[in-house]
Amino acid sequence: MAYHERSYRIGFGGGLTQIVKYLLIINIALFVLQRISPQDIVVQWFGLSPQLAIFKFHIWQFLTYMFLHGSVMHVFFNMLFLWMFGCEVERTLGSKEFLKLYFICGIGAGILHLIFSFEATVLGASGAIYGVMVAFAILFPERVITLLLFFVLPIQLKAKYLVMIFVGISLLSLGSNDGVAHFAHLGGAAIGFLYLKLDWRLDFIGNWIRQRRDSKHAVTKLKRNQAMHEIRERVDEILDKINEVGYDQLSEAEKRILQEASQKYSQEKEPEK
Repeated sequence: MAYHERSYRIGFGGGLTQIVKYLLIINIALFVLQRISPQDIVVQWFGLSPQLAIFKFHIWQFLTYMFLHGSVMHVFFNMLFLWMFGCEVERTLGSKEFLKLYFICGIGAGILHLIFSFEATVLGASGAIYGVMVAFAILFPERVITLLLFFVLPIQLKAKYLVMIFVGISLLSLGSNDGVAHFAHLGGAAIGFLYLKLDWRLDFIGNWIRQRRDSKHAVTKLKRNQAMHEIRERVDEILDKINEVGYDQLSEAEKRILQEASQKYSQEKEPEK
């Protein structure tokens, strides 16, 4: 049976991957620190407040809000789902690419929340987690996952259906007053989809920069070669004149052209030494 068709049981049997382990440790440690610190100060400075992020330029909040959580259950379920889906995604994409996916989804989720829910401060890694869950569903759509409903009743669902249920719940909950940042959830899910399904990576920025640089170098080289060709043609004409009437009969402009051409030829040869 093909690998992607195998049943996949969520359980504490597999080892943690490197980035998931670090994210779990950091999130839990910061949640403890958050609990023993003045809540208002921590949330005000490090939660994502649209008013502060935009008008006070607290742009670090687009990153730091992912490491704060509103309750024990909030951080517990976020870390549970990060462990459940993140390890497999990290093994498939690689640690560097997984970390990039995680932060892009989390930051993008915060931006979408800011656009559609400008008044509310948001906390939590849920946007990033939704992006990781969607990535899992794209990479392993037919993977059958066994879960314990209410930690008692075992159920089995394919990954693509399970993630669709989570996304659907957030979609249907838009506009409710349940205190959950559903726009952030949907933003993370949408960006996770774009990142993998459409191969939407930050690599295209580097590729674009390299293409621009290579194009600029090519144009510069072409212009330099063209200029040297024109100089050679002019020098050939002057040399022919020297053969006919002698160097002393050259004009000052022609002598200057020969001198400049000699300097340019020397400069062209220097890189070859």
